[in-house]
Amino acid sequence: MKILYIANIRLPTEKAHGIQIMKMCEAFADLGYGVELVVPWRFNWIKTEPFEYYGVKKNFKITRLPSLDLVKFGRIGFLAQSASFAESASWYTLFKKTDIIYSRDELPLFCLSFFKRNLFWEAHDGRLNFIIKNIIKRCAGIITITEGLKDFYARNGTAREKIFVAPDGVDLEKFTINLNKEECRERFSLPQNKKIIMYTGHLYDWKGSDILLETAREFESKNSESESLFVFVGGTKKDIEIFKSKAESVKLSNIKILGHKPHYDIPYYLKAADVLVLPNRGDNDISRRYTSPMKLFEYMASGNPIVASDLPSIREILNETNAVLVKPDDSKELADGVIKVLRDDDLSGKISKQALEDIKEYTWQKRADKIISFIKNCIKVK
Repeated sequence: MKILYIANIRLPTEKAHGIQIMKMCEAFADLGYGVELVVPWRFNWIKTEPFEYYGVKKNFKITRLPSLDLVKFGRIGFLAQSASFAESASWYTLFKKTDIIYSRDELPLFCLSFFKRNLFWEAHDGRLNFIIKNIIKRCAGIITITEGLKDFYARNGTAREKIFVAPDGVDLEKFTINLNKEECRERFSLPQNKKIIMYTGHLYDWKGSDILLETAREFESKNSESESLFVFVGGTKKDIEIFKSKAESVKLSNIKILGHKPHYDIPYYLKAADVLVLPNRGDNDISRRYTSPMKLFEYMASGNPIVASDLPSIREILNETNAVLVKPDDSKELADGVIKVLRDDDLSGKISKQALEDIKEYTWQKRADKIISFIKNCIKVK
């Protein structure tokens, strides 16, 4: 079976969806399927070749198609670029022999739905518009990353049997590292004498980075927790600049903003931490119902304890046995949760051990295998 994965993405990208797309293509190919990833040709400040950048095997093909590179011009530029790539991808795919067309992007699927069958859409957001309504009708199946997203599309007229829930995953092999915590800290020049509370990923408001900044303020006001350091890893150049300005305005001495780091270094950063924090906001629908954060699965694989916002999307994976869950949007509650983990070694060890056991069910390979089974059931292919 041949799978054509269409992705309107700058590749490589510092954003998490690049990791997810590349890892899924690798996992589909590992199952023995012919995989081709189709992306637009765009200017990229990251010069590393994609397979090397993501640490992915070269077991699938990447095809770059011409596209107007207008994203830097804002919303209108992005729409023009999306339309341009959808046209290129449609013409390319129209005469291509493939069994499955798979995409996270609705516009190429909408264009192809008039000419092609066996289209599968992976939905990462709860939205309804003319294009999405038509995709839902014409796609053979929909993959969502949370039960919340499945409920959204089911409530809006999609047959539940046409929707399959597949949370994101992790590459467990990348977390089998030979360095201990002290050696990981030495590798990145992180202090050995502090308790490190770490956040990795993007700095969007709905991910709760501002809440974590307030939590750092709570810690600095407590003399008993003065030996703690909040470390932020990740973000785009623009978001990092904005976040640094916010951090400078509150004049905290217990934070360290490291910016974007190569994904292959993330397991080592996570191992260097004492506590990993997932402070997603509760006042945003994406955060509350629809997200399946890749950092969540990486945190679980790291072997370190997790403190996370108690939200429906997060509870699909985490619970009281594998994490400490706290009230969202509350820096004091988050601070109390972190302090609880730092002071209770038994609790820290217990939830970390359970998370390591639970994460075995969330590998990219298992995700790909389940999605392929769903696809075969939808198109009745053995």
